[in-house]
Amino acid sequence: MIPAPPAGTSTIAGKAVSRLGFGTMRLTGPGTWGDPDDRDRALTVLRQAVHTHGISHIDTADAYGPHTAEQLVRDALYPYPDHALIATKVGMVRPAPGQRKPLGNPFYLRACVEASLRRLKMERLELCYLHRIDPEVALDDQIAVLHALQDEGKIGHIGLSKVTPDDIRHVLKHRPVAAVQNVLNTTDRDDPTVGMCRDLNIPYVAYRPLAGGILVHAHGPATPLHWLLSQGSHVAPIPSTSQPRHLDEIVAAVQDGPA
Repeated sequence: MIPAPPAGTSTIAGKAVSRLGFGTMRLTGPGTWGDPDDRDRALTVLRQAVHTHGISHIDTADAYGPHTAEQLVRDALYPYPDHALIATKVGMVRPAPGQRKPLGNPFYLRACVEASLRRLKMERLELCYLHRIDPEVALDDQIAVLHALQDEGKIGHIGLSKVTPDDIRHVLKHRPVAAVQNVLNTTDRDDPTVGMCRDLNIPYVAYRPLAGGILVHAHGPATPLHWLLSQGSHVAPIPSTSQPRHLDEIVAAVQDGPA
């Protein structure tokens, strides 16, 4: 039996998934670099999220590790449950621990998608985000290669991460945007794309919903998560943790009602 989804459901990339998702960035080593200290625990957290708590929206990226998080998702969850959405992101290079840089060269983006398909053991990435817009490459060129991969059946839906309303409007001239993923929390709360996504019926995936754990230490997880959920039914937070106990607390916070 599939557990009831925490905080209800939201439709993302054409699939009804748990509105509370799970981000995988914190499953890697320090600086989002390399393997976790306890690989078995990382696999346990992923399985706990999906099989114990009913979280069916798992967010990852090739830059986490790099590559580590995608490999963990595969090893923990493959073969993927039919109800699960595994979303990933491409277009960010990692020169060293704690460092990251957008890279939107179309050849690189194509190579990233092909590599993510292999790491995740998928024939199609159901939701693939452009992780960052590279200011040194024309946005149309970055999006065009993702659209080409979509036409080839290697990407199902395309999302945008860390973008402005103008970025969204530009991409919408060509094709729909399946989801927008930006920072949103009770500290960083002024993002004009929240209202824009509501008006355009675009799912808004809030990353860093707990400000990297800072808000948990200050308030516990309930207050910041319920503030996010109150911003509109299109808002879907993706908290991340490497600790099974913390994941239990996060899920309990959204199930118990506002603090």
